[in-house]
Amino acid sequence: MKIKITADSTCDLPAALADKYGVHIFPLYVVMDGEAKKDGVEICAQDIFDHVAAGGKLGNTAAVNVGDYLEVFRGLRKECDAVIHFTISQSMSACFQNANIAAAEVENVWVVDSTTLSCGISLLVLDACEMAAEGKSPEEIVAALEAKRDRLDVSFVIDTLDYLKAGGRCSPLVALGANLLNLKPCIELSDGSMGVGKKYRGAIEKVVLKYLADRLAQPDKIDRRRAFLVKSNGFSQEFLAEARRTVQELCPFDELIDATAGCTISNHCGPKTLGILMYRK
Repeated sequence: MKIKITADSTCDLPAALADKYGVHIFPLYVVMDGEAKKDGVEICAQDIFDHVAAGGKLGNTAAVNVGDYLEVFRGLRKECDAVIHFTISQSMSACFQNANIAAAEVENVWVVDSTTLSCGISLLVLDACEMAAEGKSPEEIVAALEAKRDRLDVSFVIDTLDYLKAGGRCSPLVALGANLLNLKPCIELSDGSMGVGKKYRGAIEKVVLKYLADRLAQPDKIDRRRAFLVKSNGFSQEFLAEARRTVQELCPFDELIDATAGCTISNHCGPKTLGILMYRK
């Protein structure tokens, strides 16, 4: 049985891996100055950062629409027996709803709410690709990953709350207080929604190393098969290499994948955001 795995661009799956596993990526939209552009196709994260740095207004993100889903689902079903599609948490976007509307028009399309974002989705996607290659059925794959998604550990630290404030996800007062105190919050995903965990203080590079030490403090409780080290633009290559060494010293993963946050994530979190995304046992 030939199964095609697809995901929204919010998964931040590196292009090389998408090509390797044959994953189709549906771009969300970034609306800037009234013009909608496709995430990763017509606009990149640095375009957003440059626009804001030049005094421009932060744009909005928009879900993949039903028409986009329907067109691709129909095309893929001509080539394969089934499609399994992974979306960003339905509490954060209309992608899940829109994908389901489209899937209702096409036989054997399965839509999975990842309940998370960024490379937390990619962890599920790669597992789905491997299970499909092993000959598992769509029912088996979906059931296994809907159970496994509860083990996802998705978090990141951000340098500034200005982007969350501009996007309406943080009050101006909270952002001002954090900036004045030089606080760098850890954003955690739980039950499909974002919340604030530990608050760090200091330069973001030092904060990142403290954050990694905290997240990897109990390596015996972490699934070490695969993890993603995800960052947005702004860090030096030397520091990113140091962060990667730190991860592998604290908790050696069989596969530690470097990834860059796309437009959707970067538009909300801003530059110099970094997270370690993995499974707990």
